[in-house]
Formats: sequence, C-alpha cells, structure tokens
Amino acid sequence: MNKRPPSLYRGRFAPSPSGLLHFGSLVTALASYLDAKHNNGTWLVRIEDIDPPRELAGASDEILSTLDSYGLHWDEEVLYQSKQTHRYNEVLNNLLQAQLTYHCQCTRAQIKLMGGTYNRHCETLELSTQNNATRIKNTVGINSYIDLIQGQINCDKAFSKEDFILLRKDGLFAYQLAVVVDDINQNISHVVRGCDLIEPTVRQLSLFKMLNAAAPSYSHIPLAVTPEGYKLSKQNKAPAIDNNKPQPALVSALNYLGQQAPAELATYPVEDIILWAIQHWSLDKITKKQQIVIN
Repeated sequence: MNKRPPSLYRGRFAPSPSGLLHFGSLVTALASYLDAKHNNGTWLVRIEDIDPPRELAGASDEILSTLDSYGLHWDEEVLYQSKQTHRYNEVLNNLLQAQLTYHCQCTRAQIKLMGGTYNRHCETLELSTQNNATRIKNTVGINSYIDLIQGQINCDKAFSKEDFILLRKDGLFAYQLAVVVDDINQNISHVVRGCDLIEPTVRQLSLFKMLNAAAPSYSHIPLAVTPEGYKLSKQNKAPAIDNNKPQPALVSALNYLGQQAPAELATYPVEDIILWAIQHWSLDKITKKQQIVIN
C-alpha cells in the first residue's frame, strides 16, 4: 500500500456498536473532535462493526444520534467496517503472496503454556485456512514510539515482536488488521483515543511499516475508571449519557480533559460550548496519567 501524501489534519472516532456511548466514550469522541477542529482538520466517524456476536441491535444508529446531540458532527460519510471486507481480504491476499502470513491452530490455553507470548509454533506446519487463525510474520517488531500526550512509550519487546492475529479462527477480521487498513484508506493523520490502546499501538505501527504506509501520530488520553478500578466500558455496563441534556456531560468531559471550562458553560447551547472548546483546546492540558478515577 502506498504511503500517505502530505495532507491536512484528518482525525477519526471509531466506536464499536456493542452498546451506547457512556462518559468514557464521550471523552474520547470530544478529544478527537476538538483536536481536529482546533487544527482546522477533518473529523471522521467509523463504526467498528466487524464482531456481530458482541454488537447490540440498533446501537450504531443510537451512537450517531448521540454524537449529533452533543454537537460532534462528522465531515464525511460514516465508514462501516462491515462493508470493508474486500479491502481487508485484499491486504490479507497481498501479505500471503509475499509469504508474510501463516495459519495457526494454537489456543489461548496453549499460548499461556508458552509463557503468554506466542512462539511461532505453527509457522512451518503449513496448516490450511479451515478453523485456523491467520498470523502475520512480524518482521518489524516496533516496540517504542512518541505519544503526543504520554511522551516516550516503550513496550515489552516480546509483545512487540509477537506474530499477532489478522484473521480469527471464526473467520472474523482482527482489530489490528481492520484499524490499520481503515486508517490508510481514510488517510488518517492523527489518532486521539484511550490509554487502553497504548500497547497495541506498536503492533499497528509494525503493520503500517510492513504495508509500506505512513502511520498517523498518536495521542492517548487517560481512561475513566471507577473507584474499584474498572474501566468505564460498554462491557461493564457503564450508563449511557443523556441525549436530552448534553450540556452538563460536555462540561464535565472538558474538565476531565483538563480544559478548565467555566461553570456557566453548562447553561449555554451545545453549539456555543463546542465553539468555546475548539477555541480554547490544548492537548498539553491533558494529564499524562493513564487513568482517572471518577465517581
């Protein structure tokens, strides 16, 4: 795949339709939107709907409706990963032709017995595609990068060099493949997302390089966690944000992001809150903590 030519800022928010947007989702969406708009950029929305067993019926439409209610309007047509199968298969076929993938039958339990890191057990077995995962021969193994919020990131070298999965045993495309192919396809220049993806970023960077494509810049914001230490997530049944009264949540999200929003903003129309936030946005104000406890 070709390298990305010089371009203006292009950011994106990529929720999965496994549930409705909660406060943690709002923080991520707002940060990515404001960083794009403050830099006169384009902001895209991508629906990561490639894992049907985990998806909630109607969630995609609800997510888009919520973003609209919160004044977070996307600039181009929404991309649905479920409609990108041809792109993912094309990349998989190209990697296969280049002898950069192989099929693997190992289970998670077996990998745990290997010490938790896959040891390329199946690389020379010449297994078929049937009921087997497809792994990439990770010839790059990038293990560090500069995060625009968190600074220098150094990841475990064994994790960074591991041959990770591109296509699951059940025939579903793996996140690492889909996210990289989509970022290339949409010409994404900047990614603002949660700190839960700090470590997997090195795998994405390795795949970008193996595909001869320019990688975006990354900014990872702190995760919102409960006092018990649980990440706010759809899987943990975090409550959905209120579409009917978005102002308080918007102001709370701005303060979570260190933007020091004046209290009276909560009485303003949504459009005015967003305009204030774009004008006053600063990535430097976001804490370098990887988690923030909220009540």
